Parts: sequence; C-alpha cells; structure tokens
Amino acid sequence: MSAPRPDFSRKATLTGALVRLVPARREHAAVLHPLLADPDVGRLTGAVHSTAPGHDAGPAWTEEQLAGIYGRWSVAEDRLVWVIEEIATGRIVGESVLNELDEDNLSCGFRLWISGARDRGLGSETVELTLRHALEDQGLHRVSLEVYAFNPRARHVYERAGFVHEGTLRDALLIDGTWVDAHVMGILADEWRERHGRS
Repeated sequence: MSAPRPDFSRKATLTGALVRLVPARREHAAVLHPLLADPDVGRLTGAVHSTAPGHDAGPAWTEEQLAGIYGRWSVAEDRLVWVIEEIATGRIVGESVLNELDEDNLSCGFRLWISGARDRGLGSETVELTLRHALEDQGLHRVSLEVYAFNPRARHVYERAGFVHEGTLRDALLIDGTWVDAHVMGILADEWRERHGRS
C-alpha cells in the first residue's frame, strides 16, 4: 500500500495555545520586513557575515521585493510558509517554513526565526505545530534542519521536540572573520509518533 502524497499546495492555518501559524501572503511583507532587520535574526539565520557596528544587517530585499517573494510562496507547491502570530497580542513575530520538499523520499527541510519574543514558549510551540503538520497531516517520513553552533538555545528547542543530531557541516558559515559549524538535525515520523503516543 502506497503512502498518501504530500500536498504543499494546501496552505492550512495551524493553531495552538500560544501561537497561530497563518499561511504567508504578500501583505505580510509590510510586517515581516522590519522584523528581518533584527540583528539577532540576521546572525542566527546566517543571513549576515558581520555584526560590526555600522554594518548593514538589514533585509536583503526591499519590502516590495519581499512582497513578491511571499506572493510566490503563497502558491508554491514545494514549500509551506507561515507567519507566526502570538495569540495573546495578535502580533506577528516571525516565520516558520517547510521547504525543499522531496516527494519521492517523503522528506523536507525546516527553518524558523522569531524576532523579539524570547522565553515565552512561542518557538517551542511553533516547532510542535509545524512538525505535527509535516509528519501527520502531510504524511512525511523525515524533517531535517541545520542550526549554527553559536545557537545552543535553538538546538535545545529542537532536541526537546525530538530532533536528533545527525552530523556537522564544518566551517559552514563565515561571520566576523570566524568559521562556524552547522549542525544537521533530523526527526523521523516513527520517532514523532513514539514521542506522542501515536501508533
């Protein structure tokens, strides 16, 4: 019996206790563009190569260009992109993405960034909601990610969600003249089901 095929053209809203993941659209660019200027977002995602004062760490795109990108992603069949909305405040605080869909191997990548909303559990719940959608609703077998060595906070969140360290990409990022490793992590559907008591 063949497994159902994942369908990333289905853009569902995912709701938890703390966050709501809303499919990203063009109009979200106006809110996300200034959040991308957060120096922590640039550094932790590897989008910048210098954190020196005066270095332009702003978004790589104009707001108009970003709107075009989100417009394309809103109908893409190889990725799911959500804006992360904090339910308590109604504020959009970041982005959660399933990308690089490999339908034949039932796998995809995952990335996440949040600006200015630490230590409130938003990231942890976002990871859980995104993984549930990928591994249960979409029927994927594997989800993987990369996290830089200078981001142990994120690695801890991923490990708590069930991601396993699978290897290291040595010297994967050059920032402030220093090479930084990227850790590869992955989770399998069987591991997810076992953690959540699903057969």
